[in-house]
Amino acid sequence: MRLADNIFMRAHSLKKPSKFDELPVLIEDNPSRDFFFPISADEAKRALEALPEGDYSGITHIWLRRLKKSEYMTGEMPLAEFVCGSGVRLIILYPVPKNLKIMLGKKKPSQKFINDLTKAGAEVFLQEGVWAAKWGKEQLKMWYINKVLYHEIGHHIDWYFRHWSKANKKQVEEFADQYAVQKTATATYVMNLLKEK
Repeated sequence: MRLADNIFMRAHSLKKPSKFDELPVLIEDNPSRDFFFPISADEAKRALEALPEGDYSGITHIWLRRLKKSEYMTGEMPLAEFVCGSGVRLIILYPVPKNLKIMLGKKKPSQKFINDLTKAGAEVFLQEGVWAAKWGKEQLKMWYINKVLYHEIGHHIDWYFRHWSKANKKQVEEFADQYAVQKTATATYVMNLLKEK
């Protein structure tokens, strides 16, 4: 699965919420037999609400979207996406394999990225020509909140307040990464709340 995002004005099938809808609208698909969502839609909403309101206000939908195994096997699907257009600001979160192993692709990830994954509790290794990260369930959940969900919030903020162009892909990703890093303590707080629940 790719860790980069397609965030610019993608087509989507969702309608703009009405003024009576509670935001964000939560959608949670059945993830399929071989996959699961590390967090529920409700937990994703709680993780958003732990952030400053200005950071996530405007998010209209959180969609935990089903992934076909064939899509996963291509290695082309991201872990998450921020999609905007037609009055919708949507965060899509994709499931991960039940074996807790995320495929990273045939190209070796940067050493910085490997170090980040290792620091977050993953084991990174090469298996049959494909790089992968293997997690414990709690470490994966924390990483998913902090480095996947909060990364997408970083894209939301960047898109609506800084507005890098498509050509500035590196700056777009760096901004989202830095936002997630700044919210590590918040993610830890959320994890503790979810454990208590």
